[in-house]
Amino acid sequence: MRTGLDHFFSQYLELCKGKRVGLVTNMTGVNKGLTPTIDLFHNHPDIYVTALYGPEHGIRGSAKEGEKIDSFVDPYTNIPVFSLYGSTKKPTKEMLDPVDILFFDLQDIGARYYTFIYTMAYVMEACAEFGKQFVVLDRPNPINGTSIEGNLVGEDVRSFVGLYPLPNRHGMTVGEIALMYKHEFGINCEVTVIPMEGWERHMYYDETDLFWIPPSPNTTGMDMCILYPGTCLVEGTNLSEGRGTTRPFEYVGSPFIEGYKLAKRFNERQLPGVIARPISFVPTYQKHKDTVCEGVQLHVTDRKLIHSLATGLTLLETIADMYPNDFEFVQFGEKKTYMFDLLAGSKEVKTLVLNGETNRFLEEIKEQQEAFKKQREPYLLYK
Repeated sequence: MRTGLDHFFSQYLELCKGKRVGLVTNMTGVNKGLTPTIDLFHNHPDIYVTALYGPEHGIRGSAKEGEKIDSFVDPYTNIPVFSLYGSTKKPTKEMLDPVDILFFDLQDIGARYYTFIYTMAYVMEACAEFGKQFVVLDRPNPINGTSIEGNLVGEDVRSFVGLYPLPNRHGMTVGEIALMYKHEFGINCEVTVIPMEGWERHMYYDETDLFWIPPSPNTTGMDMCILYPGTCLVEGTNLSEGRGTTRPFEYVGSPFIEGYKLAKRFNERQLPGVIARPISFVPTYQKHKDTVCEGVQLHVTDRKLIHSLATGLTLLETIADMYPNDFEFVQFGEKKTYMFDLLAGSKEVKTLVLNGETNRFLEEIKEQQEAFKKQREPYLLYK
């Protein structure tokens, strides 16, 4: 198969003719032979790259989650790099003055919490405001383009981990999302999507012939990506989601948990496609740093059967029931905002977790999923 980047060089090079080019990318922007998009553009005689733009984690992927990044000059190309995860997340007029056209080449992971798709939204807004062309070099959704899970983000909990009404697992590529932003959510910039060739909607990333490059430090592989639409919710609690271990979002635990008891209780629920194994781990940073935690590792036994969100909610519900005096949702900022609400896309889910009613929630939101499927249909490029 060929990504949008590979397809671009064979058929779409004319888009750059006589234009100053900006590139929104990071280390995942590579061709099939692993040559970076930055190098391919910078070294091409017909492409004049005047600016680079980096999302969360930076263009080289060295920054941790949430870590602010300053703008700088790339030492390899001497091209200015404007940070879109520092003093601003939306490009300013000054940031876009050096370019006529912006290319977006980032690997998403298929869950609505992942910030790259909102960096894309802000870039599109700025392109509309300042009259710049916008081009997406499309890449696969690593956890397939058919599975949809979760509720749509409510208006009262919109944030950079849920800026638009998308479900937890959206089943779209970044190019398809860009078209949806334009035609459904009113970001009226000039958009061109360079499609992939050879990708089919049922495919997981490891069913392609592409190399997997982690888009951020904790996106370790397919099991992590499959679980993430559910286990990312752990970030909004006082539990470790496994950051600072070799298995983030597969490990979940805390100093107050007894791993064997939790694994037994979780496995008694008999969720399809997943099994829990008791573990002990010590996070090297973030929550419970340098402290022994017990908990579980979630193992995907059948990716076609697992429901990631149900898995994450069931695990949290089980822990809340077993440790009611220890488990809690965490707050941040002066307004004491619950991170869990922003991730869950709803202020109601906390109570459902505490009351053991998440199954009812999963049933009730099926209507939202059906509505989303109809809404996204016109923008699907791979049918």
